[in-house]
Amino acid sequence: MSSLAVSSLIDYRRLTMNEEPEPLERQAAEEYATWFKALADATRIQIVSLLARRREPMTVGQIVAASGVGQSTVSHHLKILAEVRFVLVERQATSSLYRINEACVSCFPTAADVVMGNPVPATPACE
Repeated sequence: MSSLAVSSLIDYRRLTMNEEPEPLERQAAEEYATWFKALADATRIQIVSLLARRREPMTVGQIVAASGVGQSTVSHHLKILAEVRFVLVERQATSSLYRINEACVSCFPTAADVVMGNPVPATPACE
């Protein structure tokens, strides 16, 4: 174990021992709640998973074909995912390309750790 890891573990143990746990700040809790709510639907999880695995922008038509879900349903779910920035939209002429927001998705496990009171793993800043 590196000295930085040992130091972080010691700091975490020191901070969590003999202290009453404090609730998560309201603003952070509200932000995380929007993230969890956005993923509280099986179709949205399928779309995020598809875009994350493809690692390239996709049109609504491509997402519909791959997911087997109707166009209006996919569009509705993409709107919700874009609002919380799990998905980024790039307009090209008359169509839109959707891609996963790597920065936001990589922060999601950190949000879960924070909510559960676990040590926060080192991750890039979330946008």
